[in-house]
Amino acid sequence: MRNILKTLLILYIPLFYNAAAQTGTKAASIIEWKETTVDFGKIVKGKPVTAEFYFSNPSMVPLIIFSVEPSCGCTVADFPKQPVAPGKSGVIRVTFDAADLGFFQKSVTVSTNAQQGDETLIIKGEVVKQL
Repeated sequence: MRNILKTLLILYIPLFYNAAAQTGTKAASIIEWKETTVDFGKIVKGKPVTAEFYFSNPSMVPLIIFSVEPSCGCTVADFPKQPVAPGKSGVIRVTFDAADLGFFQKSVTVSTNAQQGDETLIIKGEVVKQL
């Protein structure tokens, strides 16, 4: 009886993994943000400002950030290049250098292996000549 059970397990385990692979099932991470929008309020033209977007990985799978893409050339992002271990946290820094006066809203698209898919971070405010 014990040998029959072992034989059945040996036969069915590969079938299970094959079925999971065919359906695209894979382990995904989770990313939790402290906030996804930063409002700078009034900032001075020509003086770069930086927003920090804190996140954590509450899953059991390492979080991999594939890319962080700002919506314009006036915004630069810095992000962790190494996987973020389960239970750990990190930060994405977004620096904006205003060239024009007035209200602004810029987005940054974050691509990861998280099950939520791409996330969009927002920075906004008003550029003035002086405070």
